[in-house]
Order: sequence, then structure tokens, then C-alpha cells
Amino acid sequence: MIPAPLRLCVWLCGCVLALSLASCVSTPKVALDPTDPPDELQQQLAIDAALHVRRARPGNRVTLLQDGTETFPAMFAALRNARDHINLEYYTFENIHVAGESLGDLLERKLRAGVAVNIIMDAYGSAHADPDFLARLRQAGARILVFHPLTPAALLKLKNPNDRDHRKIMVIDGRVAFVGGINLDRVYENPPNPEAIARGDADHAFWSDVDARIEGPAVADLQHVFFATWAHENGPAMQPRNYFPPPVEVGNQVVRIIDSAPRDTAPREGGPLYYASFLAAVHAAQHSIDLSTGFFVPTHQERQELRRAAQRGVAIRLVVPAISSVPETVAAGRAAYGDLLEVGVHIWERQDAVLHSKFVTIDGVWTAVGSSNLDRRSVVYNNEVDAIILGRETAKAARAMISRDIAHAKEITLSEWRNRSFDERLHEFYGRLWQFLM
Repeated sequence: MIPAPLRLCVWLCGCVLALSLASCVSTPKVALDPTDPPDELQQQLAIDAALHVRRARPGNRVTLLQDGTETFPAMFAALRNARDHINLEYYTFENIHVAGESLGDLLERKLRAGVAVNIIMDAYGSAHADPDFLARLRQAGARILVFHPLTPAALLKLKNPNDRDHRKIMVIDGRVAFVGGINLDRVYENPPNPEAIARGDADHAFWSDVDARIEGPAVADLQHVFFATWAHENGPAMQPRNYFPPPVEVGNQVVRIIDSAPRDTAPREGGPLYYASFLAAVHAAQHSIDLSTGFFVPTHQERQELRRAAQRGVAIRLVVPAISSVPETVAAGRAAYGDLLEVGVHIWERQDAVLHSKFVTIDGVWTAVGSSNLDRRSVVYNNEVDAIILGRETAKAARAMISRDIAHAKEITLSEWRNRSFDERLHEFYGRLWQFLM
């Protein structure tokens, strides 16, 4: 136990340090209709539609996939069927495995068969990628673009080294795509490991996450997001391929693809577009909000809109992690529980896994799956991509996933939160000081 005077000294020093390092990048204020929200969420979505150049596209088939155990086999099956091209844009790009087969071996076979392979990988998120793995792919003919390299010369050219490509996009033959929170990261191969959870070892714990497999016209929009980043970052010349085949309607889900990026670095629209969409949807919610996020350090406006929704009778279920690869974010998020618990928001912490998902479903019709967390980093620093899916079928599947998360989670009560220890409060405060980087 740290003596109280020493803890107070640490607390005060943290205040001074945080003030001295305060970010010059401000969180934007999203203008919302000040009147009462409309009766139907669809009416509010008309306002949301005005925020975006890219329109919502009907005729899609969407399958939600939970964890690496479902997602990686589905990805490998689609990759094996590739005939023309494979485009990958990932924050973390590693040589993952499925049933003894590696991604590197699979991509090399496709390259030898004449399939074009183009890869965007973030320099920071993929810092631990095996150099031999990347060299093998380059030698086989893959085009690889490293987003914002960490070399001194490259860093000097950046306005802010915090700007990272946090997206997770896979497009195959322009007809099948995957988007969501799941990186091509070997942590998703981890089996359930209660011992790792008990000691807070995120590297060896089981990871829980969500991806969406999309077929239909919306795939072309994910392809456009990939090419816009490639062009903006001066990627190497690509092989000519049929990157945009004629769109074919294959289902009944309406999908809008939203690519967010720091406004001064965005290749297209720029700005926190998903942030605006999320706030507009919460502002319009009338019945239910079910939300699962791996990093919960909400902005003031996000907390404010969630509180207002709960106060007008919207049932809100929020699932967040109890263990994270960035422990400070868990502490910072806990500091925000009070405002929400006081108005009836139900909060659960996932106990058996590292929760890394980023999805929300509202009123049984509006569902978002993508790379954006509920944190400031996703608003002001990262390139993000999210799929907004309008349809009861996907919303029903998303609610079922939230319920499964809750079955493995512990509910946090207001009385429990109010009676937490001084050490917990100190950890929370210190975490909140650093939230501008989270």
C-alpha cells in the first residue's frame, strides 16, 4: 500500500504533467437538432445522410462474425476463392494462421496464380510484423504501403505523429469485403486462458471482437476508401485489374460506408464523420441502444447524448472491457461510469476476454460495425472506417451478440462504483489525464 502523502504527491505531479502536455487538437462539437428527437430513427438518418458524400446503398448481404474463431476461417475461405485481386488495409498486419495454414503461404499462392495483392499497413500498429514475412510477400509481387513510417525523416514530414491508419478492410475481387474491429493479429488465435485474464496479461488472453462480411454494392465503397488512402499516401503503382466490377444486389440490407480521418490529412471528405453519425443516431434513439466497445473513454458530447437518451426512457446496455492491452483506458473509462449509472444506463465489464469490439445497434434498425472506438483518438487522430447497416436482420444479430457478451460480464452498480477504493479513484484520474492520447 502506497502511503497517502506519497499518493497525493503523485496525483498532483500527474496534474501538472498532463497540463503541460495538453493536446493542441480539440475535440469537435457536432451540431444536433435542439428540438426533441423525432419519433422514428429513420427521420434522423435523413440528417445523417446530409453529412456524407457517399450514399447508403441497398441490396447487400451482411453477416456478422464474432471473434477470430469465426472471422479468420471466413476470411481464409474468401481469400482462397480470389481470382483477380486482394486489397488489405490494416492497423495490425501479421502472419495469422487458420488450421495450420498461414496468411503468408495463402497470399504467396495467390500471387503465383496471378492474383494482385495490395497491402496498406500502419507503421505503428504493425511495428512487430515479421520482416521475413513482409519480404516474402514483396518478393512474390505484393505491393505494400507502410502508412506513416516511424523513420526520423518520415516523422518530420507529419503534422502529428499521432495520426494513424486504424482501419481494418479486406476486399476480394471487388465483390466480397470484411470490415470491423478485427486486425490481422495473432492475438485472435489465443485460446481461452483464465490464468492470463487473472494476471491481466492481454497478450496471452482470449480476444473478443466483431467483423462484418459484406457482399453487394457497398463493397465498391470500401474499395474506394482503400484506393483513396493509397493515392493520398503515394503508394506504388498497382497492376491493372478489375477493381470495380458492376455492382450486383444480393441481399436486403442497406449499407453506408463511412471513412473518417483527421480533417487536415483526409484524402476525401475529412473530419470525424462516424462520430457525427453516432451522435445523430443516439440523439434520435427512442427505444434501445446496445453498445460494445473495446476502448471506452467517451468525449463530453458522447456522454451527454447517452445521458439524455437514458433520461427520456431509452434502454441502454453498454459492454466494456475489464482487461485491455492499454490498461489506462479501462481506468479512464471507469471514471465516466458515474454520470451514466445515475441516469439508468446499465454497464457490464467483460470478464473472460480482452473485449476489442466496436459496434452499436439502435432501435432494432441502425447498426454500426467498424474500427471506431468511443474515445477521442478515434475522433481527432485516426483514419477509421465503419459500416452503417440499416435493417432489422443485422440489428437482431447484433443484439444477440451483445447479450452473449453480457453473459460473460459483470454488471457494475452505482453503489459499487461510488464505494470504490482511493487507489481505484487515483488510477482513474491518472488515466483521464492521458485521455487526449487515447
